[in-house]
Amino acid sequence: MSIYDLPIADLQGKPLDLGQFSGTAALVVNVASKCGLTPQYAVLEELHERYAGRGFTVLGVPCNQFGGQEPGSSEEIAEFCSATYGVTFPMTEKVEVNGDGRHPLYQQLVDEPDADGYTGDIRWNFEKFLVGPDGTVRARFGPRTAPDDPTVVEAIEAALR
Repeated sequence: MSIYDLPIADLQGKPLDLGQFSGTAALVVNVASKCGLTPQYAVLEELHERYAGRGFTVLGVPCNQFGGQEPGSSEEIAEFCSATYGVTFPMTEKVEVNGDGRHPLYQQLVDEPDADGYTGDIRWNFEKFLVGPDGTVRARFGPRTAPDDPTVVEAIEAALR
């Protein structure tokens, strides 16, 4: 089963068919509005805009498990992302990425090792997973790895070939 088969809702609570992203590459990122890493939203939007025409999307997944840094309602999250960072990429409902309540999406993602070989629990907001057009996880990047870091950009471009 690929991530494109998993059920999840969008930020407005409506079913989000991840299958619509089948055939495209996606950078799945657990996001938060009140984190020191929140400015990554701007770079994520830039990547989304730069590569959308080549079959790429960013998928933002709000999570409040790290220091309570995503406390807002869906409406507040959407307003913040739009007004502050001009976010146009799709956003899911707020989910848990660790623990007993871990969303099935993250159950599929966490076994992917990052460049240092780390697998398992999400360490903090803005951990990134690159999913290829076939729905397989291609790469994992730590929270402090900037979305436009050369290793991330190279992985995105390789997935788009």
